[in-house]
Amino acid sequence: MNKKLAKIKYLPNNFEIIEGGDYVLCAVTGKIISLENLNYWNVDLQEPYYSYKEAAIVREKK
Repeated sequence: MNKKLAKIKYLPNNFEIIEGGDYVLCAVTGKIISLENLNYWNVDLQEPYYSYKEAAIVREKK
């Protein structure tokens, strides 16, 4: 089965799938995040993160 990169709009408590797919890429590491496991993102930057660790890295840079 071919996996496809999804296009997502990140909202405060949820996300909206703009273009269907199976995964997104972490903005920090480039790791694949399946949509079922997508839990961390930044609404202002519209970026997904693999885990809380990557989200903290971005938050510390501000």
